[in-house]
Amino acid sequence: MKLSSLADYAVVMMSAAARHCGATCRLNATTLAEETGLPLPTVQKLVSRLSSAGLLESARGTGGGFRLARPAAAISLADIVEAVEGPIALTACVDGGKHDCCVEETCRVKPHWNVVNGAVKGALASVSLASLSANVSEIA
Repeated sequence: MKLSSLADYAVVMMSAAARHCGATCRLNATTLAEETGLPLPTVQKLVSRLSSAGLLESARGTGGGFRLARPAAAISLADIVEAVEGPIALTACVDGGKHDCCVEETCRVKPHWNVVNGAVKGALASVSLASLSANVSEIA
């Protein structure tokens, strides 16, 4: 299992936003691109997706920009990944709408995938943006 580059960049960007000012002040995409080293078009694309998912609030015009929609402690790694990747589904059989597995009808592992998927999603949900944005010295 591997996150897409876009999901990874979203985590980097959200962590930087949380470190910078969290939900108290607004950032602009240019500042965040410079701070993270991510290309500006990528930051703009991610701001749009993260805003649509309710993780960022954005405002246009003078004094505009974006900020976290809720405190960093209330945003999980799972929230960020799902905002970019969609629902966490390790296999097609845990993604309720898909039925594209050729052994689905006879598979003896299928009933167990929901448990595994739940464990992975739970692990991602247990990591807060606040912990991801903490300084390394604060963790140790």
